[in-house]
Amino acid sequence: MVVAGEALVDLIPLPGGALRPHPGGGPFNAARAMSRLGLPAAFLGRLSTDAFGRLLADRLAADGVDLSLVSGAAEPTTLAVAEVDASGSATYRFYTEGTSAPGLTPAQLPRTLRRSVDALHLGTLGLALEPMATTLAGLAVREAGRRLLMLDLNVRPGLIRDPRAYRARLEALVALGAVVQGSDADLAWLHPRDTAEAAAARLLAGGARLVVVTLGARGAMAVDGRGEVRVPAPPVEVVDTIGAGDAFGAALLRWLLGSPAGGRRPWRAGQLGCGEAELRSALTFAVAVASLTCARAGADPPRLAELSLLPPA
Repeated sequence: MVVAGEALVDLIPLPGGALRPHPGGGPFNAARAMSRLGLPAAFLGRLSTDAFGRLLADRLAADGVDLSLVSGAAEPTTLAVAEVDASGSATYRFYTEGTSAPGLTPAQLPRTLRRSVDALHLGTLGLALEPMATTLAGLAVREAGRRLLMLDLNVRPGLIRDPRAYRARLEALVALGAVVQGSDADLAWLHPRDTAEAAAARLLAGGARLVVVTLGARGAMAVDGRGEVRVPAPPVEVVDTIGAGDAFGAALLRWLLGSPAGGRRPWRAGQLGCGEAELRSALTFAVAVASLTCARAGADPPRLAELSLLPPA
């Protein structure tokens, strides 16, 4: 598994005005979550040589994430201020100009990926900030058909300078046969006149193999050519929602590529091999992982053994 995109530091305001740093960024969080769930993951992106960049590298390494595809950057680490409201929902203000993450260029990509890499995960700021966005879109085109492609929308409207071009890029990637993950808010931004169900149907019509929509406290739904599956979210006391969607996507891939119960689910182009029961199990696993992430501060995804801590739904 290769997870491509940004790593950054979330700064969380505390009472009194102090800021608490938490390593983050959607792909960074997803790579850590995958590794903690037992899915070998490599992170592809740029990390600054500053103190925050070293912190990011240390956290990835501590969770067993492969750093061989990481490029060093002289620019300072990309930052986000995460404001958490009374319900635990987070909103972000990003500081990206002249920072490490966006500067990924084609020259920093590997010429080939290892044959053992069975999936490529990308999205979030990685498809919004240049030159990283063009670089990663090119990588996805190059690898389409060789690996499972997962696209995590995670739309950040405040960073999208050209919405029309951004939508066109997403449509082109969806057409490669991607598994598409997004929140109901992401789909509302992409297709503001549609319900989440109708927006998911549009993505399927555009070439997606599978569309998975996170619904917050209401759980998640998945839509493919055979129909729709919904699962509820288990009850947890929410501390914040930082990293929950990233953990959800990591858990979904963990199940699709090899279930936590053991064994592999080999995929081939055009087919994921999931029936309704298996897809329901995948969603149930993913919402459990996301719920545990919500139960603690910052992007701190659970390890596989921790899932036994969840109460029954």
